[in-house]
Amino acid sequence: MIGRVSEATEAEPTLRADDTDRGDTSNGSEPSAGADATPEAPPAATSPAVDNALPEDRYLNRELSWLDFNARVLALAADQSLPLLERLKFLAIFASNLDEFYMVRVAGLKRRDEMGLSVRSADGLSPREQLRRINERTQQIASRHAAVFLNSVRPQLAEEGVIIVTWAELSAAERDKLSTYFHEQVFPVLTPLAVDPAHPFPFVSGLSLNLAITVRHPDDGGQHFARIKVPDNVDRFVQLPPPADGPQVLRFLPMEALIAAFLPVLFPGLEVVEHHAFRITRNADFEVEEDRDEDLLQALERELARRRFGKPVRLEVADDMTDNMLELLLRELDVDPGDVIQVPGLLDLSTVWQIYGVDRPDLKDPPFVPATPPAFGERETPKSIFSTLRDGDVLVHHPYDSFSTTVQRFIEQAAADPSVLAIKQTLYRTSGDSPIVNALIDAAEAGKQVVALVEIKARFDEQANIKWARALEQAGVHVVYGLIGLKTHCKTCLVVRREGSTIRRYCHIGTGNYNPKTARLYEDVGLLTADPDIGADLTDLFNSLTGYSRKDSYRNLLVAPRGVRKGIVERIDREIAAHLDGAPSGIRMKANALVDEQVIDALYRASQAGVPVEIVVRGICALRPGGAGYSENVTVRSILGRFLEHSRIIHFRAIDEFWIGSADMMHRNLDRRVEVMAQVKDPRLTAQLNDVFESAMDPATRCWELQHDGHWTALPQEGQTVRDHQVSLMERHRQR
Repeated sequence: MIGRVSEATEAEPTLRADDTDRGDTSNGSEPSAGADATPEAPPAATSPAVDNALPEDRYLNRELSWLDFNARVLALAADQSLPLLERLKFLAIFASNLDEFYMVRVAGLKRRDEMGLSVRSADGLSPREQLRRINERTQQIASRHAAVFLNSVRPQLAEEGVIIVTWAELSAAERDKLSTYFHEQVFPVLTPLAVDPAHPFPFVSGLSLNLAITVRHPDDGGQHFARIKVPDNVDRFVQLPPPADGPQVLRFLPMEALIAAFLPVLFPGLEVVEHHAFRITRNADFEVEEDRDEDLLQALERELARRRFGKPVRLEVADDMTDNMLELLLRELDVDPGDVIQVPGLLDLSTVWQIYGVDRPDLKDPPFVPATPPAFGERETPKSIFSTLRDGDVLVHHPYDSFSTTVQRFIEQAAADPSVLAIKQTLYRTSGDSPIVNALIDAAEAGKQVVALVEIKARFDEQANIKWARALEQAGVHVVYGLIGLKTHCKTCLVVRREGSTIRRYCHIGTGNYNPKTARLYEDVGLLTADPDIGADLTDLFNSLTGYSRKDSYRNLLVAPRGVRKGIVERIDREIAAHLDGAPSGIRMKANALVDEQVIDALYRASQAGVPVEIVVRGICALRPGGAGYSENVTVRSILGRFLEHSRIIHFRAIDEFWIGSADMMHRNLDRRVEVMAQVKDPRLTAQLNDVFESAMDPATRCWELQHDGHWTALPQEGQTVRDHQVSLMERHRQR
């Protein structure tokens, strides 16, 4: 399964292009386009013996690259080899992803365009030029999205007995039963809103599904507009009782179809002339003035209240909507005609998660049970995690390794252990009923020193994190919100334990959030260790996050905003130097997104020097591979599948270093977040990381490969041997 989008919340994971983690949103949100754009690409650093001449058109547009990512999600929905309900799931993920893209990225571009800011993207496009290309591309893939549902997934589901029906297909007896349901359950919560001189055009909330209606008065023939919001606190699809005879099937009627059938009840004495579905997307991008507001929680809550009133950035309408109706909506909602997406069939396919949830295991991926790593496996005499880590480091790879028996168990044992003196942890996103948070509360109530850095600015999870922050504070946990101007995105936990006359520190550093639900869907790696240097590093890091200390250098960590980009570029240059000295070389990078121009230029220099560069990126990639004279030695792959590929891993072959961490190669991660990358040194563990790269880069692995012109090509070609990267890893962990 793939994980949010958004990177949907816990119940509706999404495949995201970058780390929104709601998603990433999904199978995956982002800062404003203004914040993430740069006036011009930074100059490439000079490197002796390397031709540093790089063409001006060496970057791909990040927004169009994101749309290409979502098109790859859509390709999974169209893939006839996948189980049918899994294909439906990918349709829902695509829809949720696109919602977030418009709420954040397109909203940011629009704001810059309206303000007259002419700052161009790294590939030289103005905000207006990007918006035009986004609209063109979105209409293409939105039409494809609807076609896959209408012409492929929906009819095939019907063949399997999962049917989305229309009102016209129902029998008289079924309509009578639905009439009772409508009058008892739906009618009381509906509010028809008229528009006339006494009734101004109503506010339409973002992402709500609505019916635009024209009614005619029988006395004077005058026509009037009305709007009804389809309630979002009832199921989008009304499940019908199974037929008394015949095959047992599951049938669903869209709620808007039920409401439309009873419009005469809502407008008695009037003639219903026409009705059409529509949906508005609003700007959800905002910033909190942290240096101005004394109380960050209050400031954030105020901005959250404003989010629902953001300016419209997209209008989705049924493709049968009349021109007059569309013109009225454009005028009243103040929407640019270029921001209209016409959709055949159902609007808002993000809601088909409800249908995905039906009990039809034959139409889904077979269940997968994560394994417990051998180091933590069952023994005749149970061994604590602390004893295990004193024997050596452990690398966990989720979801193949169980989160609950590794990371969660580590924190829960620390909370219950009387020898543990302190627990310090970062929380970016977690689950609704979080065992991690509950363990921290238990530890505090037991008298331990507990510090939780809760990132309350995690986009689209702000309300949940505010709730957890207050619950932790009430239990006596020391809650901090990080550094002014920076989001704390690193995934770290530090446990301080008294052992005899000494103090020992145990650590976890990972690539994914402390969320046991998404850990079953997101692919992530984590290092559990008692290494004294890493323990000292995390102590210094938490002192920086909770106090006034500032530290730029660490023993075994790279820490953004000052250290990650610098450390990576330095190691790329060391790889170049080693290659020029005749040593075997190679750079392998796995990430959610590759956008940062300085890192990209460093990789270009490595390619120019002859260093092989292999990149596995789930979402956005601004690097242009295969360019004559600067990127011939670069290959870029994207792997999407059952799980959301979320880990960040880098391998420098010549200097023999493996790094894992929370940072993607993006401006926001490297400049405006606290991120942590940790070096994995134990050969047992680096062999596991090497296996991940070997599997991902296997020529037979199902993937997409990025071409020089920005297009993605599905591989392997038809007729060639195909293997699935994630299935192979599932089997490997099962055997282990």
